[in-house]
Order: sequence, then C-alpha cells, then structure tokens
Amino acid sequence: MIKSKSPEEKYHYFKGSYDSKERFISYWHQINEIISFEPEKILEIGVGNGFISKYLKGRNLNVITFDVENELSPDVAGSVLKLPFVSESFDVIACYEVLEHLPYSQFSKALKEIHRVSQKHVVLSLPDVTTVYRINMELPRIRPIKKLINHPFHRPAQHVFDGEHYWEIGKTSYPLKRIELDIRQSGLKIIKTYRVFEFYYHRFFALEKL
Repeated sequence: MIKSKSPEEKYHYFKGSYDSKERFISYWHQINEIISFEPEKILEIGVGNGFISKYLKGRNLNVITFDVENELSPDVAGSVLKLPFVSESFDVIACYEVLEHLPYSQFSKALKEIHRVSQKHVVLSLPDVTTVYRINMELPRIRPIKKLINHPFHRPAQHVFDGEHYWEIGKTSYPLKRIELDIRQSGLKIIKTYRVFEFYYHRFFALEKL
C-alpha cells in the first residue's frame, strides 16, 4: 500500500528552500499592505504555509483563510471563481501569488468575484519577470538610493506552462499594461503598484473598490 504524502511533503511551501531571506522581505510587504488599511475583517485567498494568517491572527486581527486545497486546512475551501461569501463581507482581501495559477482567460472573472466580496480594499501580488537593473547606493551625506529600473530592451519570452503558472507579467502577451487594464475593468482602482526591491519577482497591487 502506497502511503499518501502529507501536505508538508506534497507542497513546496513547506520546503526549507522556500522561505529565503528575500521571501521574508516579501512577507513584510504582504503584512504591511494589509494592516495599512486598518481592517476589521480580512480574507486571505491562498493559504500557502500559513505564515501570513498566523502573524495577523497573532495581532488579534480577524482573518478568514480560503484555498482550493482542503489539505492546507483553510477555514473555507473552494474556488476563487465562485467565492462562497456574501457581497462586501471583508474590509481587505489579500490574494498573493495565486491568480497566475489560473488560465488568463479566468483572470477577470476571479477579479470580479474578489471585487464583489470586498467592502473596500484588495491587495494582490503577481509574478513579474520583466528584466530590471537594481540600483542600491549609500554615500556619505546623501540619502540612500534604492531603485529598480526596467531594462529598456527587455525581450519578453513566450510563457510555457510549468505545471504551476499559466502566465506571468512580462512574458509575451502579458505586459503590465494589459494586467492593469483588466484590474481597472473589474472595478478596482490601482492605488499603487510596485516590485519588491529585494525580491522583484513579486509585484504588488494595492487596490480600492470603486
């Protein structure tokens, strides 16, 4: 009889190499964007290894976790394409590194469901492979300079499904402008978008419901 794998064995979230120093910096941004809105009730779509929800709950914030995978023990299981919550149930919805796991044809539908369930704010992060130069300078008597500059001759590669991601920002057919347009057309205003300096594969979007 073949023993079934535990979640810790099955999912890469629990492997030692997953939680790098750079990823912990991304965790800081994930948490900071949520608490900056001073929410009373939060929905986290995509449980991952549970780090974010555990931290927020440790600060006595009301967090409901949601995931398609029952094995990850979310509070509620289901599809982001049909969220089992009444409209405007949550002050903030956080959806980090999730929507690229859906075919892009379903991106707008997922956004509209998130828009429906959000009362005010949404925070997304998505993978961005656009080539950048990273500038980090510290000189005496001058304010430190930290900046990401897009490569002027970035050549988008064709995305090939790797068993995980159906698409990524910066690949052929998925420029940032297209993603931003679909976000706005779902009824969400882009307050800001940025890439994490230390982990620029992650692009964040802080959004407000219109």
